Amino acid sequence: MSKNIFINLPVSDLKKSTSFYQSLGWTVNPQYTDETAACIVVSAEIYVMLLTHPKFKEFTPRAIPDSFQYTEVMNALTVDSKAEVNSLVETVLTMGGKEVREPQDYGFMFGRAFGDPDGHIWELIWMDPLAAK
Repeated sequence: MSKNIFINLPVSDLKKSTSFYQSLGWTVNPQYTDETAACIVVSAEIYVMLLTHPKFKEFTPRAIPDSFQYTEVMNALTVDSKAEVNSLVETVLTMGGKEVREPQDYGFMFGRAFGDPDGHIWELIWMDPLAAK
């Protein structure tokens, strides 16, 4: 059986967050989407579950931290090129996301990080496939 990852994120405005993630070229799986949650398909193995705060609280007794002040996790995703990193981050900025640090270029690896409308941090990374050999 293959392994899948589901990243669960609490969001304050489900429609806004869904549109934000769709702007990155990711799709919605309607089978797992309703007025309390949206299943965002990143790839065949990676899904982002956007959950309203009340829905998120059904899964944990812990408080939901303010993602603009605290970093609980950083989600990193590889892409196929430096140009794709830059293009996606530019889309993020037009959709209300914020770049959270300066781009990092190590020659063999290039990345930029952004916060979504709720402050959840994502890193987009390109790694030179020749450097991995």
